[in-house]
Amino acid sequence: MTVKSSISLTDSQNAFARELVAQGKYPSVSAVLQQGLELLRNKSETESLETEALRQIITARRKGEFVSSTEMKDRISAIAAKKRASHDL
Repeated sequence: MTVKSSISLTDSQNAFARELVAQGKYPSVSAVLQQGLELLRNKSETESLETEALRQIITARRKGEFVSSTEMKDRISAIAAKKRASHDL
């Protein structure tokens, strides 16, 4: 089902949409606007999924072991020393 809707575009938006139609990239200005809305929908859905994934990571990390910055520096130094030793540096 399609719905007719009246919208307002700036002069530059209208010119850009008509240019895309003239180049044969879209059959109509309406198709340009539909594609733009689909891109916005996809972007919004992606951002929502990414935000939820980050929330889950943060929640999991909060439940895990806490490592102080000093301990982390020591761990990194030990790993680096081990690598250097294995490469005779």
